[in-house]
Amino acid sequence: MSRDQSPPDGIDTGTPHVGRVYDYVLGGKNNYAADREYADRIVAQMPDYPVLARANRSFLSRAVAFMAEAGVRQFVDLGAGIPTSPNVHEVARETHPDARVVYVDNDPVVSVHNDVLLATDKLLVSIRADVGRPQEVLEHPDLLRLIDFGEPVGVLLLSVLQLFPGETPREVVGPFLERMAEGSHLAITHPSAEGDQEAVGRARAALAGGPVTVTLRRHAEILPFFGGLDLVEPGLVDVTTWRPRMPGRPTNMIVLGGVARKPA
Repeated sequence: MSRDQSPPDGIDTGTPHVGRVYDYVLGGKNNYAADREYADRIVAQMPDYPVLARANRSFLSRAVAFMAEAGVRQFVDLGAGIPTSPNVHEVARETHPDARVVYVDNDPVVSVHNDVLLATDKLLVSIRADVGRPQEVLEHPDLLRLIDFGEPVGVLLLSVLQLFPGETPREVVGPFLERMAEGSHLAITHPSAEGDQEAVGRARAALAGGPVTVTLRRHAEILPFFGGLDLVEPGLVDVTTWRPRMPGRPTNMIVLGGVARKPA
């Protein structure tokens, strides 16, 4: 499906959707006029937004590669969004050709794309489910078919937890932390309330009244979402400085990211 094709049945194209907005900012084609108009309004107030989106996606690749090199062969990508290459399985399979990946998202558009992408691969599955109901995700038969929680698993929550208010992110992460075996890893990215405060103020104004409520948080508020796991170096930092492969472009806004390991 592209912006020139008719949408699947039941898809509301008149209201911007966070996944399609993100797709547009990354240069994708799986978006509609409402998504593009909303994204353009955000970029007008937040010129860093496209750079931050690309930096967040680059972090995904580095984090998955790190986990795979640490021995993780199975991954759960929560709030996976519309497929953008390289996907989690593409990165993981550079180290482990038999890596298993479960993509989770509640957007029917994501399901349409993933169903096509993953149809011929029995070690990949896409689940349409609400990340905000973690027990339902954990009990989904397709997830249980692929993921063995008795072995290390990599769980990703990239640019997802800001969509949950207050302390809800702990309730989202907690059940996964309990199920994860020793040697499992958790990756989180989250837009920060720190950085240039004028830019942060513009971002809050641009995001207000959008399709979802976005909560910007400070470092000290994001850190507890790792639930006491051992953060690997360099910790929870600007995603452009987490084990970078090339210099990042300085931005006024910051996305924080980190990877943590469940100890014995």
